[in-house]
Amino acid sequence: MSFLRTLHAEWTKLRTVRGWVIGLLAAAAVIIALGLTPSRAGSCGQNGPGSECATLHGPEGQEVTDSSTYVHRTLTGDGSITVRLAGLTGQLPTFDGPETRDGLAPWAKAGLMVRDGTKAGSAYAAVMLTGEHGVRMQYNYVHDKGGPAGAKVKAQPVWLRLTRTGDTIKAEQSADGTAWAEVGTARLPGLPATVTAGMFATSPQYSEQVNESVVLSGVSGGPSTATGSFERPTTTGSWSSAWESNATAEQPDATEPSRPTGTTARADGPRTGSQQTADGWSVTGSGDIGPAVSGATGGGVTISQTLIGTFLGLMVVVVIGAMFAAAEYRRGLIRTTLAAVPRRGRLLAAKALVLGAVTFALGLAAAALVVTFGQDVLRDNGVYVKPASTLTELRVAAGTAVLLAGCAALATGLGVLLRRGVTAVTAAIVVVVLPYLLSITVLPLRASAWLLSVTPAAAFSLQQSEPRYDQVDNIYSPADGYFPLSAWGGLAVLAVWVAVVLGGAGYVLRRRDA
Repeated sequence: MSFLRTLHAEWTKLRTVRGWVIGLLAAAAVIIALGLTPSRAGSCGQNGPGSECATLHGPEGQEVTDSSTYVHRTLTGDGSITVRLAGLTGQLPTFDGPETRDGLAPWAKAGLMVRDGTKAGSAYAAVMLTGEHGVRMQYNYVHDKGGPAGAKVKAQPVWLRLTRTGDTIKAEQSADGTAWAEVGTARLPGLPATVTAGMFATSPQYSEQVNESVVLSGVSGGPSTATGSFERPTTTGSWSSAWESNATAEQPDATEPSRPTGTTARADGPRTGSQQTADGWSVTGSGDIGPAVSGATGGGVTISQTLIGTFLGLMVVVVIGAMFAAAEYRRGLIRTTLAAVPRRGRLLAAKALVLGAVTFALGLAAAALVVTFGQDVLRDNGVYVKPASTLTELRVAAGTAVLLAGCAALATGLGVLLRRGVTAVTAAIVVVVLPYLLSITVLPLRASAWLLSVTPAAAFSLQQSEPRYDQVDNIYSPADGYFPLSAWGGLAVLAVWVAVVLGGAGYVLRRRDA
């Protein structure tokens, strides 16, 4: 029997068993129903005009956070600014009272910045000393570069320099102000002739886990501050004469008015501001300049969270996959099938391909529908949904279909290996479904990261719609839609499992069922 005829025969078996057809349709229906049913409520746009949830976007379109204390002058044309950062100190929250304690957040920052004005969300490039990550160059909120190998500076003091040439900014560092090492360069397209440049400080929200289980304990945290002691700022080029101090805040398309120099207090946060010293400035800031990340600096939900029904749909799919293969053993039809298709590998491939293709088609239709319209349902209920590109939406929808199809093929292989329906279904759930369930509920982060790196559930990373940023400390947990592997990495793990299980099933099919 040719492979096409074998495919047709397996397709006929699948579509003529009413329970399997209903089960596959039910799996898609569950994904759609849960994705289009409001799972939460919010207040965005629910109280009339002006109640919409405004967000800040950077020059490259991503959601960003932009909060710091910034002491600057105006530079016209090309030029440079150099400063000695004599010290970087900070304050961290205490979790048993209102007091603070000395310490630096790992991504506390103080350094030099060139930016297109002082409006929040403006294009910028900066060189900085951080709390635990040495000297870095960051620009346009989402880009981060470390210093050159062998020149990572953590000790203080450190010299920093930014040089502007057209729309290119070069960052340098030095231990003595004489021998300089390049940290990186950045191009800021459309940078106007007149920019602001100067010293800044900021420090992100600081959190500590009570223990490793996010679900059982949560986290405790609060705002932190960083203070940069800047000495001997020198400039080259055409600069304005007076220094100005601004505290940028995360207000979309709005600029907070300049504050007078001197320490100031925010009504809703720690004391921040700037103070001129004998040979420079002391600048204290709080907040962050970087990408807005769910669970850290950003709120709302992602498009991945509209696909909450995938987990239940997957349970149905693996049950059908296991039964699709094991049923022939239970009914005693396997010998008849093998007599008609002597090539055992061809038979197994046809089974996996037919079920995988059907599952992929149904999964793709369901996921595309949910990703497209599930966002509207949430927004209509006042929930802020973080925007995603069309390419990301397509990848998430297709990734969901691949996840379902791959697990269906895997369950089919388990059905052949184990032959008994109950045993095969149990094995499929334990291998595919249980790791994901444990990872989003009770397992500590390290254990869940390991489990989602070595089991077929790693392919849930295909649904991740927001990137992880190394320069933002956050609890990147599976429950929030973050996975330890990349989309391609998770797919590779699933592919290895499918190949191994189907390979083993093919071997025993030839040996045991001869």
